[in-house]
Amino acid sequence: MSDPSAPAALSAVSSSRPADLRSRVAVGDIAVGLFHTQGYEATSAAQIAAAAGVSRSTFFRQFHSKDDVIFADHDELLEQIGEYFAAEHDDPWLAVCEAAALVFERFRERLEIVRVRDRVVRQTSVLRDRETVMVSRYEKTFSAYLRRRLPGVDPVLAIQFAAAVTATHNYELRRMIRAAETERMLDSAGLAAHLQAVRTRFAPGGVAAATPASELLVAVFPASALPDDVARAIASRFLSSSVTPSVT
Repeated sequence: MSDPSAPAALSAVSSSRPADLRSRVAVGDIAVGLFHTQGYEATSAAQIAAAAGVSRSTFFRQFHSKDDVIFADHDELLEQIGEYFAAEHDDPWLAVCEAAALVFERFRERLEIVRVRDRVVRQTSVLRDRETVMVSRYEKTFSAYLRRRLPGVDPVLAIQFAAAVTATHNYELRRMIRAAETERMLDSAGLAAHLQAVRTRFAPGGVAAATPASELLVAVFPASALPDDVARAIASRFLSSSVTPSVT
């Protein structure tokens, strides 16, 4: 399972952080590196703890088992989403889309380690099962928020919307992770355009129906602007507001 191309930083231990104070995400990243170079079955929880510079007792306080360790960033993101949903949002449907975009952007920032983890998970059935459970937590979090904030909405619609947002996010996330060419990777604005389509399809009455027909977005770009740049800018504007697009 050794891969000389694996980033050396994945298994390196920083000496600047005292033992037992390393974050759960940092420990998870170290575990990813060990699983990648040694193999999942060949790596023990004790080895992960030693590589991370934490005690065994601390490791098992942080994680139930080595199955959970490499998904620590998901736990952190779900906490952040919970805090985001605790704030007041005028449009709960949009808030769910923005929460999904937050997750996408976090993984863009950590793309190197996320790509290594993806390879490890695809090779390990136990981790694939754990990932499936993790994905369902996002979906349940989204639908629970919508049902809480919009008690008059059909619960089935809230569940369908949450599932569609999660599936769209995950599909585009995998495309980004596995893209061979960086310039072809979807960015946050591209994801925003896809999530806007989900809102239009699932939100009661459609997003456009809730917006005055006279409210238009007029965009002016230099003739030298690339089509992809124009599309991304417009898609980002649509998701961040309730503006109804008008194409002529």
